[in-house]
Amino acid sequence: MKVLKITPVLLLLTILVTSCSSVRVASDYDREVNFNQYESYAFFKPGIDKAEISDLDKKRILRAIEAEMQRKGFTKSEDPDLLVSIFTKTNENINIYQNNMMGWGYGWGWHPWYWGSGFNTVNRTSEGTLYIDLIDAEGKELVWQGMGTAALANDVNKKQKRINEIVSEILEKYPPEIKN
Repeated sequence: MKVLKITPVLLLLTILVTSCSSVRVASDYDREVNFNQYESYAFFKPGIDKAEISDLDKKRILRAIEAEMQRKGFTKSEDPDLLVSIFTKTNENINIYQNNMMGWGYGWGWHPWYWGSGFNTVNRTSEGTLYIDLIDAEGKELVWQGMGTAALANDVNKKQKRINEIVSEILEKYPPEIKN
């Protein structure tokens, strides 16, 4: 009987762990732009200032973007080809998992055996969406946008690692694979 009670708990934990690790990513871009022309970047301060997150999380995101841009061969410049801006959204998700498995158990009173109902598990997660905008510095036009949605880390020690993962997954889509 213990196997029946442990199996749903293990299944629930597996679902929670795997759902927290995935990042849903999408991107869009201007099909008329030659992305090979871009070699340098700078952060677009007016856009970044509008992001409604803590200054500490902004710094974490900007550090992650900077590392990814350098990994892709871009250099940070005072006279950049691209401007990088961010936008964020957060949602709190409440998931209720019902375990309606019935079983026999030992109880108190005149009838020591009872018919028990299952249990409910409530899980709260914060999910964030990060938009990374790449703007042509000369024309001041958006040329590429990447978006990533994922569960956020609450533990301060895990935040930078999670943000690095999200930014890496988003910028993996840049430059776009242009198919004719």
